[in-house]
Amino acid sequence: MARVSSPLPSLAIFVPAYNAAATLPDLLARVPADLWPTISAIFVIDDGSQDDTGAVARALATRRPKVRLVTQPRNLGYGRTVRNGLRLCVAETDADAIACLHADGQYPPEALPRFISYMAEHGVDVLQGSRHKDGTALAGGMPRYKWLAGKTLTALENWSFSLAMTDYHSGFIVYSRHAAETIPFDGLSDYFDFDLEVIATARALGLSLDELGIPTHYGEVHSHLSVARYGLRCLRVIIGYRLGRYGARLTANTD
Repeated sequence: MARVSSPLPSLAIFVPAYNAAATLPDLLARVPADLWPTISAIFVIDDGSQDDTGAVARALATRRPKVRLVTQPRNLGYGRTVRNGLRLCVAETDADAIACLHADGQYPPEALPRFISYMAEHGVDVLQGSRHKDGTALAGGMPRYKWLAGKTLTALENWSFSLAMTDYHSGFIVYSRHAAETIPFDGLSDYFDFDLEVIATARALGLSLDELGIPTHYGEVHSHLSVARYGLRCLRVIIGYRLGRYGARLTANTD
């Protein structure tokens, strides 16, 4: 008898979008057709863009009613935008899992069915996409200095968090609903180190963390991240975790 595959868990997606008019249509076109029935909503969060991101998202929403445009009148930055996305997905959907997709298309929406199936099967709360796990980083165009810096930071992070992951910095993260309702996001960074603080907090709270490999794609899209600033802030997270800043203390500060 053929094995009947179990249905995919329901999913909410949010897309932090800053000056993403050129890349947003292709990103949403890449969402697998068999995933759409399980999607509760896709929130495109226009973070004070200076191009036609809002108009493009509005046009996409007319063809895909599950796409919802959320406009932030001024640029609030990555961390606050992700926090707003998580809040929207929890408050306005009953989805089992919540995914962050970057608007530049660097991370693969094609991988989402595999990610949410893996989370449901293994009880994972926070699932990170790793560009290093399958050895695709350099072949996918990652600059060698970023590859080396990432390897160095990852070694320090594994030591600090007592984990054995290969990538903490991809930005392709899927959350269980339990994680999204448990982690005190309001106490975390407004900058790009928000994602690493999520992992530090999840680890401190005893949530289940894991990673799956994803392809690496470095295109022509301009990055708004300062490598030096980001690296220093990651070191601050590592030290803060060792000093007990995350978990119980952070939760207490947000009560």
